[in-house]
Amino acid sequence: MFNNEKISLRQFKILVLLFSLGSTILIVPSVLTAFAHQDGWLSAALGIAMGGAVIGLYVALGNRYPTHSLMAYSELILGKWLGKCISLLFYIYFLLIASLVLRNVGDFITTIIMPETPIQVIHFAFLLIIMLGAGLGFEVIARAGEIFLPWVLLCIGVLVGFLIPQIKIERLPPIFEASTKAIIHGSLSVLSIPYLEMVVFLMIYPAIHTNLKKGKGFIQAGFMGGMVIFSVTVLCIVVLGWDFTARHTFPSYTLAKKIHVGGFIQRIEVLVAIIWFVTIYFKLVICFYSSLVGLQQILGLRTYRPFIVPSALILFVLAFLVYPNIIYFRDFATNIWPPYALTMGLFLPLSLLIVSYFRPVGRLNK
Repeated sequence: MFNNEKISLRQFKILVLLFSLGSTILIVPSVLTAFAHQDGWLSAALGIAMGGAVIGLYVALGNRYPTHSLMAYSELILGKWLGKCISLLFYIYFLLIASLVLRNVGDFITTIIMPETPIQVIHFAFLLIIMLGAGLGFEVIARAGEIFLPWVLLCIGVLVGFLIPQIKIERLPPIFEASTKAIIHGSLSVLSIPYLEMVVFLMIYPAIHTNLKKGKGFIQAGFMGGMVIFSVTVLCIVVLGWDFTARHTFPSYTLAKKIHVGGFIQRIEVLVAIIWFVTIYFKLVICFYSSLVGLQQILGLRTYRPFIVPSALILFVLAFLVYPNIIYFRDFATNIWPPYALTMGLFLPLSLLIVSYFRPVGRLNK
């Protein structure tokens, strides 16, 4: 069972939307345009379509075992020992996602906002609020998502509205200038970040207090997040140009610097920073919390709270080990992370679903 914590379907959809935006809107446009150039928006659209299919897989698996988390039914499907091994792989995956997101926070702040501040200080400060959120429980995290979502949407609306005068449609054609291979390769960046990472929500899926339409809500929220990613990618191309977008690690932040309205509304890139900090907090705390609950279930304990501080220390160290510097991150995000994410976010859940059809389900859901 899920620690007796329950959230509403609306809260779940909000968390999926916030998760899908965290780190993605700041980083992915650069990777897309690096592969597909001005056809980066096509890569985004293809990645979102494939992401919808992946979420459909998660819904099918989650609905098959509605009262169990991913870790729990891995053991039910595969047996105790093999199931625990697979659960351990998912635990490591969630912890790695959290460490990468934490490193993204440190790189962004020390590169763009506070270059004189040691990255260790940034990581430590961010980890404190992550530990606080995980300690308060998932119901509190979900309610916080309801509070912050309207402000995130407002900032996105203001950003898009003020950038309309800067749009140059001539930067979009020629369409299909990039090869099919390049467009598909680029789409893998959207598929792996964030859709293949959404397997983490199978740890939260049984916490939804109703089984009605929760699969549909999961797909809808993932699609809405994809539309925001698609819109930001298109804006980066038509405002900055694909070549500028491809060269910069955080092009959407640079995008906000282009806003000039009447000579007095300008330099409001803080809007992008606000969007990113809020959404990346929820992505990080969801991954951290799910890893804690996963470890609790693997060890068969009654609570996850004794693991909060040790796991935070592991996360602090991992954030420096995942990649050496921000230059290497581009190669990591395009060549290393996608195949790993495909293994953990697609092949393993698909294997679990296939094997589950050869196992009795009725008694497992009682």
